[in-house]
Amino acid sequence: MDLFVYGTLRSAALMQAVAGGALGPPIRADLPGYAVRPLAGNVVPFVEAAHGAVANGCLWENLSPDQIARLNLYEGAFGYSLQGVTVRVGDASRDVMCYLPPADLVAADHDWSLPDWEAEHLAPALAAAAEVFARDPWPNADELRAMWPMIEARAWAKHRAIDRPARHRHQAVPDDFRTVSAEPPLGNFFRFDRVDVRHTRFDGTRSDVLRREGFVGIDAAIVLPYDPVRDRVLLVEQARVGPHLRHDPNPWMLEPVAGIVDAREDPETTAHREAREEAGVTFTELLSAGSFYPSPGASTEYFYTYVGICDLPQEAPYPGGLAAEAEDLRVHPMSLDTALELADSGELATGPALYLLYWVLRHRGRCRSR
Repeated sequence: MDLFVYGTLRSAALMQAVAGGALGPPIRADLPGYAVRPLAGNVVPFVEAAHGAVANGCLWENLSPDQIARLNLYEGAFGYSLQGVTVRVGDASRDVMCYLPPADLVAADHDWSLPDWEAEHLAPALAAAAEVFARDPWPNADELRAMWPMIEARAWAKHRAIDRPARHRHQAVPDDFRTVSAEPPLGNFFRFDRVDVRHTRFDGTRSDVLRREGFVGIDAAIVLPYDPVRDRVLLVEQARVGPHLRHDPNPWMLEPVAGIVDAREDPETTAHREAREEAGVTFTELLSAGSFYPSPGASTEYFYTYVGICDLPQEAPYPGGLAAEAEDLRVHPMSLDTALELADSGELATGPALYLLYWVLRHRGRCRSR
């Protein structure tokens, strides 16, 4: 089958990751009467009918049934369907297939650019495609559509990983720590991986092949609202499945405001958004309190932590959260000293809450001077 593409699949790297198998060189082609636009509020492109416009794209020729099956999953999960179109290749016309969008999409008011998209979005798109087709069996279209936000969040978490200072620890170089083999990932919302790895030892030799298992989580933004005038903080109470699975007799936890850093979102934006949604709080300033792995021995989760300077006039607990997200939250404004007493008694037993309370205690003067 010959396939005309006009959007992200014009990228040879992404097309290879999605279609798999051998690909010939792309052939430039155009689709008259259509324009390529980004989806409103998104970076995903689609074609819409536009008089006098021309959608620039390319042809991938002689795709196999296996390649089309992979493409059908990747495109079909979001309502794109394979339809026949007539494109222009040089001075000639050709009848080929193309993934056309559902009719109810709303376009942004500007054209879409492949180089701009590749510069900022190609790397996480490759990671997301790799996760989809590493699964055995593949999800169906409905399953993939439900899983996609978390797949993208994990892909962007990988994209945000940075090279940290190594003044006292080992300075890693490529191939120091590598995956020898991996089993298909498990899980839909969250993900579990089993891998065989080898790494450089401190004496310079290579380790044996080691079997390791890990929870592949996401990046999260965690923020403790703090009113420096009243010396008051805010904690959120909710029932948590982790303590329940550990057989904790009381799985209702006190925590800071927190939320998943969505794909294409920066952690600061997440912190502001979650504070509004969970507690109805708006920050005048966001102070970075550091970022870290909470449990690197078994999880990829990564936390960006903040203290949010705000006004907390209310003293009594009040309900919070979004009903649309099935959140049942109780929000507790309290003095910093009261929160520290809860930490000492053990009633407050979540790591980020303890960490951020002690951070405020350490930087109390700095916060109050603001």
